[in-house]
Amino acid sequence: MTQLADSGQIALRNGMNGFAILPPRVHQPAMIPPSPLDDPANAAFAWGRYKRLMRLMLVVTAVLGLLYVQNGFVSIHLYIATALGIGITMLLGSALMGLVFLSSGTGHDEAIIDPTADESP
Repeated sequence: MTQLADSGQIALRNGMNGFAILPPRVHQPAMIPPSPLDDPANAAFAWGRYKRLMRLMLVVTAVLGLLYVQNGFVSIHLYIATALGIGITMLLGSALMGLVFLSSGTGHDEAIIDPTADESP
């Protein structure tokens, strides 16, 4: 492939007998489709659903903690370690799953451009 210096055109080797001149390439940026979260009403609904899920998981964690405390005294260190481990794991897991549902439920995952869509294997 050879770049012609003054014209911006590209010359390709055409077999053994010469070059084929191709027109200059025009690069245009791809249009990015709008995200459904750009709509304030849709975003408010999605974030409301996410916050409701977070409150529910906080209540579930608190109830499980209360049930665990009522089962008797073993060691304060066991209670602290278990409560922190379970609580942080549940909150982190529910936060990440909530973000997955937020992204998927609003169509945000569909509003992307796949640069490899037109490539053939």
